[in-house]
Amino acid sequence: MVDFSQARRMMVDSQLRTFDVNDIPLLDAMDSVPREKFVLPGREELAYIDQDILVSDSTTSRYMLSPMNLGRMIQALGVEAGERALDVACGRGYAAAVFDKLGAQVTALESDEALAHAARKSLVAAGAGGVEVVTGPLDHGYAKNAPYDVILINGAVDLRPEALLQQLAEGGRLVCVKGRGRAARATLYVRSSDAFGERALFDAAAPVLAPFVQEPGFTF
Repeated sequence: MVDFSQARRMMVDSQLRTFDVNDIPLLDAMDSVPREKFVLPGREELAYIDQDILVSDSTTSRYMLSPMNLGRMIQALGVEAGERALDVACGRGYAAAVFDKLGAQVTALESDEALAHAARKSLVAAGAGGVEVVTGPLDHGYAKNAPYDVILINGAVDLRPEALLQQLAEGGRLVCVKGRGRAARATLYVRSSDAFGERALFDAAAPVLAPFVQEPGFTF
């Protein structure tokens, strides 16, 4: 039987610290949130592998991002206690639980109602029942709770996520994986008035989220 506490410690020491994740509150959060509660039932032993893990059992393809990539992406956001966070494509709620552990006020957005229901159950089981899980189109964000100080997109996008950027507060940050294959980069956006700075952080790959796919253009 897997010792999940030991698995979390190994994840922190062998995957996060060796991949330049050095923010102590974040390391503590990821060492305490039980990642095994956010996978499909029966797959708990896979929770701490360094891969993206499929967490949906419906037609919705949703993944929990690998610890290494997710850790560095959340670190880049510089989350402060009390800030408003939007977790887009939350799946079963793991990243939302990490935000909650960091002291953020968290809205978790999912497009699949069944998956959102599973996220609520997982979050309660992990002691993060204060996270608000909502449903709606991922690329529309959730304007009702905006503006947000930080936004995480749990997956890759082809284009700049304009609607989500507009829901950032002044100085707000959004992180996602932009692009595919060798061109894919974890990318940070920062709002300054009506402008958005964009900075590539590191090479990363993630499953592409359908609402953020660029439609192929016409050829003549």
